[in-house]
Amino acid sequence: MITIIDYGMGNLGSVANMFKRIGVESIISSDIDVISQASKILLPGVGAFDTAMEKINELGLIPILNFKALEEKIPIMGICLGMQLLTESSEEGKLKGLGWIPGHVKKFSFEDDKLGLKVPHMGWNFIRSNKISNLTKDLPEPSKFYFVHSYYVECQNRENVIATTEYGFEFDSLISFENIYGAQFHPEKSHKFGMKLLQNFAAI
Repeated sequence: MITIIDYGMGNLGSVANMFKRIGVESIISSDIDVISQASKILLPGVGAFDTAMEKINELGLIPILNFKALEEKIPIMGICLGMQLLTESSEEGKLKGLGWIPGHVKKFSFEDDKLGLKVPHMGWNFIRSNKISNLTKDLPEPSKFYFVHSYYVECQNRENVIATTEYGFEFDSLISFENIYGAQFHPEKSHKFGMKLLQNFAAI
């Protein structure tokens, strides 16, 4: 059972509908007892970094999430803001992230950009693989996904980068560390590419 964490910030229904479409059982919950039984966890997220961490803290979810990620080591994936929360900190706020993947979140800035790139980075874009991963198994190279974000993750260790995306420069768009994965894009909005990636996550 994949448990989709409900902390009030995420496209919960869209994610659950995509899992249903590919025949994968999932449940949306913020209940600690339910989360404790999860075999996999998906951490969605739309909004501000500090607000998300405040809500997760208010719900008392940090201990159970840390236990599932670091002790039980079940597969966990964060998407969009959820990926950013996996890191240590963000330029968007002052609170600490979950700190499961060494890295920091930075803001796009193209003030002197002659290409006219806008913030947020919004729309379809390609990911290009850096290394082999179960998460990208049988995905075509390159694959395209739907992005909506003003901030991006910069991993401390390049070995944690599964794939990058070009938007003015290369940024880390798919990351992992042991059992923990992060996707900056929205697989639930990315049609066949998103379906395949979520199928791969469900099979890990």
